[in-house]
Amino acid sequence: MAAALALGVGTGASAEYAWRPEQPITIIVPWAAGGSTDQMTRVVAGELEEALGQKIVIVNQQGASGSAGTKNAWEAPHDGYTWAAGAASDLGTYPVQGLLDTRLEDWALFLSVANVAVLGVHPDSPYEDAGQLVEAMKANPGQVSVATAGPTSAGHNAMEAIARQTDLEYKHVTYDGGTPAVIATVAGETEVTTQLAMEQAEMIRANLLRPLAVIGTEPLELAGYGTIPPVTEELPDISLAANYFGIWTPKDVPPEVLETMAAVWQDRIATSEALEDYASDRGALFTPYWGDDAQKRAIGMVRQSAWLLYDAGKAARSPDEVGIARPEG
Repeated sequence: MAAALALGVGTGASAEYAWRPEQPITIIVPWAAGGSTDQMTRVVAGELEEALGQKIVIVNQQGASGSAGTKNAWEAPHDGYTWAAGAASDLGTYPVQGLLDTRLEDWALFLSVANVAVLGVHPDSPYEDAGQLVEAMKANPGQVSVATAGPTSAGHNAMEAIARQTDLEYKHVTYDGGTPAVIATVAGETEVTTQLAMEQAEMIRANLLRPLAVIGTEPLELAGYGTIPPVTEELPDISLAANYFGIWTPKDVPPEVLETMAAVWQDRIATSEALEDYASDRGALFTPYWGDDAQKRAIGMVRQSAWLLYDAGKAARSPDEVGIARPEG
């Protein structure tokens, strides 16, 4: 069932924008209300309302791994009044999964945060940094246990990216979700978890997990803890992709819509204290990107996810068929 929320109309619209929406704008969140995508979108919507002076309506439409709501956004008139939200990696892999016949480049992306995985260990772990952990995995192939939410989960994708590029083997222990995987490491059932920072944040703040590194290229500022360094500080030669979240609309909407949204992203979203605080509290990176920059950043995780799906036998089509090149390494 779809749940809708009409947020209060802001008063800070700028007369300088090329597009002045004359009716409420709908953002379809293809997941349940209250989830991370829904929360992020509502923070963004509040900023957009103040900038555009128009009501933003959030509609939750679940189904088909998020593709149902996204498909409805695509099939709506391409006039700028209907958007979708979610993870860019999902959007880009829908055609590989046989769920939606659009490609990432068919959409205009406006990104806000990136969820990143973290190498988390028990506080009593002997590993002090990512370099020590990788050396232990190389010295003891298949012996160091890593908890994730299962094949193709964010945690598994992150660990696989490290394993492929450093030529190591590890013991993969799967759980029914990211939280159980994190709890397993807290309890000492496994030595490491590579689940999302947002899933580890409370345990890190409570000193029940010790973060070794963000599995990415940028440090993470986690409220109530401090800075978690990127894994590339210890492993500078590996290439990693971030999982970006945001909103998008078909790229063939009127050009003044995209011009205005780009200006809003630069003027309002990129300087949003509310969104930056949200990211820091949840264990996410604040990533206000748009346009060609957003496309270039998002394609990395799309490639990684698409080929992991294909290699795991979970793809309906080869990524090659829809123009997604296999990542190097």
